[in-house]
Amino acid sequence: RPGRPAAPGRGGRRAQSALAQLTRIVEAQLAAIRGAGTWKGERILTSKQGPHVRVQGSAGGILNFCANNYLGLSSHPEVIQAGLKALEQFGAGLSSVRFICGTQTIHKALEEKIARFHQRDDAILYPSCFDANAGLFEALLSPEDAVLSDELNHASIIDGIRLCRASKYRYRHLDMGDLEAKLQEAQKHRLRLVATDGAFSMDGDIAPLREICQLAQKYQAVVFVDECHATGFLGPSGRGTDELLGVMDQVTIINSTLGKALGGAAGGYTTGPRELIALLRQRARPYLFSNSLPPAVVGCASKALDLLMESDAIAQSMAAKTRQFRSKMEAAGFTISGKEHPICPVMLGDARLASVMAEDMLERGIFVIGFSYPVVPKGRARIRVQISAVHSEEDIDRCVKAFVEVGKRHGAIP
Repeated sequence: RPGRPAAPGRGGRRAQSALAQLTRIVEAQLAAIRGAGTWKGERILTSKQGPHVRVQGSAGGILNFCANNYLGLSSHPEVIQAGLKALEQFGAGLSSVRFICGTQTIHKALEEKIARFHQRDDAILYPSCFDANAGLFEALLSPEDAVLSDELNHASIIDGIRLCRASKYRYRHLDMGDLEAKLQEAQKHRLRLVATDGAFSMDGDIAPLREICQLAQKYQAVVFVDECHATGFLGPSGRGTDELLGVMDQVTIINSTLGKALGGAAGGYTTGPRELIALLRQRARPYLFSNSLPPAVVGCASKALDLLMESDAIAQSMAAKTRQFRSKMEAAGFTISGKEHPICPVMLGDARLASVMAEDMLERGIFVIGFSYPVVPKGRARIRVQISAVHSEEDIDRCVKAFVEVGKRHGAIP
């Protein structure tokens, strides 16, 4: 009859059946995540990023201790102004990949500035460092080659390595004996690439780059370092862990981000030998098939680098506040992983405890996040605290006081 929907045909019924099956599978997985206490909710900010933020559903201002805003440049007035200027002069975006019509003078200038900052030949920009890691290994390594990776490397390094066809070796975290054994085993390959984070984002520990470079020289390997949690603030002038440990001339390839200390917007990059960068422009799929970085992002990152190269005062302020937090938390009875890094993981072990304590901290006006499996290994749950140069000493003390109150309430400390 007119107006009556037709009964679904055989194809429609099959589609509905497949959708129902998919829904059941997904619902079971979601229930398992909730049941394990590892559900990751998203707290919604209603303000700019900074040490003091406003969170939807929470009254008043909140102290933020969970951003990668190490130098406090995400909302720096000069960085914002540089972004506005680039937006006005170069537009909202390019609507193109780089090799078609997506390269502007500001992209080339930023790449040159990054290479100069790291004291390397050249650099190439990506939408994120995840993309930089996704593009590097597949473009560089063949089935004749080998890549040797720290077992706790960032997920983007792991995923990037999965995309390449090289033989894959995983060595125990920071274990130089195991790395040497793997290098000996990999001598049969044409090229050996050792891949490590400079600073590990979940534990706040730093790769032993001196020893890695010594082994690389002994076994004729190339060293790659991801510096996302080091660029801008580790080392005497903020060049990263290779500068901190005095091996800038021995690390061949660096990947890093513009989305943390350098303005916090977006973007990543690879910097290294000129020939390698030229190869990546020809072969790196995330570069070839992703739109260019928006001009405002480029402008912000460029100004952040300018501020960093003008003075190390911001980085020194962050280091002093990191020492303040770590010493006071350890004195209160907490175990803090890592050493002298603004990533300060408060180790708790139990996933539910980390989640509940983080919620109680928010009720006290402190924004921190609990991390648990699969982000970190089972039994290694923690609340990761991140210190910024724009936190005041009073902010640090207030955070420590809240941790002590919450820790005692839940039995995390005596």
